[in-house]
Amino acid sequence: MGPLLDVPALEARLAAGRRTVLLDVRWALGDPHGREHYLEAHLPGAVFVDLATELAAPAAPSRGRHPLPPPSEFQASARRWGINNGDVVVAYDNSSNMAAARAWWMLRNAGFPEVYLLDGGLAAWQDAGLPLESGPVDAAPGDVSLAGGGMPVIDRERAGDWAETGILLDARAGERYRGEIEPVDPRAGHIPGAVSAPTAGNVDRAGRFLPASELRRRFEDLGIGADVPVAVYCGSGVTAAHEVAALEIAGFTAALYPGSFSEWSNNPELPVITGNTPGAPLGL
Repeated sequence: MGPLLDVPALEARLAAGRRTVLLDVRWALGDPHGREHYLEAHLPGAVFVDLATELAAPAAPSRGRHPLPPPSEFQASARRWGINNGDVVVAYDNSSNMAAARAWWMLRNAGFPEVYLLDGGLAAWQDAGLPLESGPVDAAPGDVSLAGGGMPVIDRERAGDWAETGILLDARAGERYRGEIEPVDPRAGHIPGAVSAPTAGNVDRAGRFLPASELRRRFEDLGIGADVPVAVYCGSGVTAAHEVAALEIAGFTAALYPGSFSEWSNNPELPVITGNTPGAPLGL
């Protein structure tokens, strides 16, 4: 089925009373008011997920701005959201699933199979004329058991030499890749050997993922093929999860570098490249 569930399919599930846990992951870089937006209006029954505190550990220069939390803490969060073993979980946001993909990836990585992104997110639900509700939702505690290691991951060392044998994608906006601007991290530019592939190119104007054939063509144009290892990073490991989802839709499996550029750029011994060319991988 892949990582996506569309609005008609979700509406049908809910109308039939099929057990579905909805996660509202409202977060965007530069907008700390996700919970306030959630309280104003969200899908009926949706539980708010705080990306900064529930989908990340505290920032640390050695691990980046949004390090992955310990598995035990993530399991506690998932139970607090009301997730039970065997449930179907659907995550969404109001930013083309750029934040919700973090919850999708983390649950998949934790061994939870039935988790999906609502294609088009909150906007698609609203465009269909479906109802919203306001105020908080306090879910009954769940009993889900989570582990780890369900998705491929690379560390800083492997990111440095990945491009020697595969494709390392930089999912940030092109101007950050080129080093023209850097709003949050210590240095501007990209990891040597990385290829620019902004997440904005994964979706249409309505914020829905492009069809699988278009996504496959996009990634093939970047040099990705059936036998080419792929890894992805972004600023802090959040939107890179969106790229992993897009690659899965296109038929490719990709590893995530959770520390991403926020970890890399905090180490002054590691070089960064500016401009529109990948540069040579380090061969660490």
